[in-house]
Order: sequence, then structure tokens, then C-alpha cells
Amino acid sequence: MRHFNYLTEESVKDIFYREPMNFTKESSKELLALSLGATLYMPGTRSAICSEIIAQKHDGLVSMVIDLEDAVSDKEVEQAEMNVINQLQQLSESIDLGTCNVDDLPLIFIRVRSYLQMKHVADNLSKALSVLTGFVFPKFTRFNGSEYLTALHEINEKYSIRLYGMPILESPEVIYKESRITELIGIKKLLDENYDLILNVRMGATDFCGLFGIRRSSDYTIYDISVVRDCIADMVNIFGRSEKEYIVSGPVWEYFYKSERVMKPQLRETPFENILGKEGLAIRKEMINQYLDGLIKEVMMDKNNGLTGKTIIHPTHIKPVHAFSVVSYEEYMDAVSILESMEGEGGVLKSHFSNKMNEMKPHYNWAKKILNKAKVYGVFHEQNSYIDLLTEQELIHI
Repeated sequence: MRHFNYLTEESVKDIFYREPMNFTKESSKELLALSLGATLYMPGTRSAICSEIIAQKHDGLVSMVIDLEDAVSDKEVEQAEMNVINQLQQLSESIDLGTCNVDDLPLIFIRVRSYLQMKHVADNLSKALSVLTGFVFPKFTRFNGSEYLTALHEINEKYSIRLYGMPILESPEVIYKESRITELIGIKKLLDENYDLILNVRMGATDFCGLFGIRRSSDYTIYDISVVRDCIADMVNIFGRSEKEYIVSGPVWEYFYKSERVMKPQLRETPFENILGKEGLAIRKEMINQYLDGLIKEVMMDKNNGLTGKTIIHPTHIKPVHAFSVVSYEEYMDAVSILESMEGEGGVLKSHFSNKMNEMKPHYNWAKKILNKAKVYGVFHEQNSYIDLLTEQELIHI
């Protein structure tokens, strides 16, 4: 598996100074945590899960969550469980028969309702657990978290497998100011005790908003909702510290349909027009119609606030999230310079592009992150940018 595997080899060489590397679910935890990118959720009742995975229906998909919680009504739980088990067993059988290559599988997770359901699903999957990368734990707290993690340890030991956990922080204790810090520190302590099994920390911004009767419109990002923005800052503060860092994933973007706009579109014309002229402007218009300009702005805000990857609910969101995950040539050269200089006496150096100062010690952790992201998402040639990836496949539709 590799990011941007839908591109031709010629396009990859034209766009990337350093190409994205291959990875599988057996790769190191540090690499996988960065690799998730745009994680597509789909309901556990979906009947074509196996066939869509085998057909690689969604260009660029590298991680997905099969949802047995919010996406499934209470009366459909048993049906959804049976469907998920059957779908993953079919996938496992396809691998055994050679009709599906295990290295082509996206990273697959199941979001369960409880630790008991997780154990039930695992026991029914048995051998087919091998197609999974892990489980997602909803409404994770310092009180119920140990049940999920104990069950995960038991499953891994019972089936001699390594499955990861991804807790979702979305409970009132996390968003309410009077309990937040105590709750986050308690969760951090619990996760630290199970550090090798925690792939990343996710947040339920929709649940947070729901507790206040808020729903952001398509013209605004989650950072415009002050009560959630403050919570995101505290989550990054607690879990994003470099001494024992967790990858914190960006919240879901809810919109994908066309409708009349209120605010001015947030995607500049110039970059598209400069590269592709009228065709570029047509592509930009289609992105705006699909609310992708709002998503792109939020992805950029995620990046600037220390979040990596994003929960998505529609395949059209995959490419924008990944396009903005690629490391720019300037970032890469700065990071290389910083790490090379740290081998000497450190200090301050003018950047390769002579437009900023690189301070060796303050920028050291940033530089390490950039080089790790470069392995997963690649590095643009100096003259290339996200525009090249956003327009590469869209041109055939113009």
C-alpha cells in the first residue's frame, strides 16, 4: 500500500521530489500512526464492504473504519455485526484464494459499541482478524478505557496478533471545562500504560457540538466554534507533547452536497488558473460545489494546530486531505538542514530559501516530524504543490 497509488508512475515522478514509501499494517507503529490520512467511515450494515475493498473502488483510500456504533441504529446492531463478520471473512478467504493481495488492503478498523461487542466480534472473526489493523473505542473515558484496553490485550494474546486501539474522545467529561483537564490527564495516564497499542487519539467534534446544540455550517471550520477550539487546544497540549507524543487526528468534515452558499468561497482562483487556465477554474468550481473549499481550509487549520489525518464520511474528501499532507520542498530542505546542523553545535542558520531563520533546538522536533511525514506522503518538487494532486485526476472529468 502507498499513498497516491492511483497515479501513474510518470505522474509520481513529475510531482514528487521524494516519492511516498510503501507500508502495510505490519509496518512500525510510528509509521502507521502517520499513514492513516483520511480515514473513511462506513456503516456496518453496508453489504458491499468486501467487494469495494477488493475492487479498490475509492482512489487513494488507505484507512477505513467499519462503524457498529453511531452509524447503526439500535435495532440493526445484530444484523450489522453479522454483516461485518461475513464481509471480513469473505475478504480473508479472497486473500487465501489469491484473488486479493493482502498488501493492497487499506488499514481496516472496526468501531465497536463496547468492549464486550469487541470480544464477541473478534471471537467470531477468529482467523479473519488478520485483515484488521485494530478497533476504535467510542466515548473513551478514564473510567471505561481500561475495559477496552484489557479486552484488546486479551484478543491479541488469544489470537497471537497485533491489533491497535484508537480511542475517540467525545464525552461530556472531555468538553466540559470543569472536568476537562482532570479527564484528559486521566486518559493520558491510561494510554501511557498501553502506549505500544495506541495508534492515535481521535476526537468526536460532532458529539461535542451536540452537547451544546451547535452545528457548524459549511462556511465555517471547527476552529470557528470556540468551545470546541478550546478543547482541541487542550487535547494537543496533553497528548501532543514531544516527550511521549500521540498522533491526534482531525475531526470529521460533515458536508459534501451542493447548495446555495452564504459566505465567499475559500479557495483562491489564482493557483488553479496559473497552472491549468480555464480547466483549472472549472476544477476549482466543482470543488466549491462539493464544499471541498471548506474542508481544505479546515485541513490547513488542523495542520497548523498540530493535528495529523482526518475522519471523513465521503470518498471525495480523500484526495484533499492527502494532498495537504505532502511535505513541501521548502519544508523538507529546512528539516534536513536542522537535523544535519544538530549533529554539530546547533545554533541558528538562514534557511535554504533565505526567507526565515532555522533555530536548531526549538525546531528539532518539528524537523523530525517533517521527515517522518516525508516518508509516508512524499515531498513535492520545488515547482509542485497540492494543486497538482487535486487536479491530476479531475482533468478527465472536464
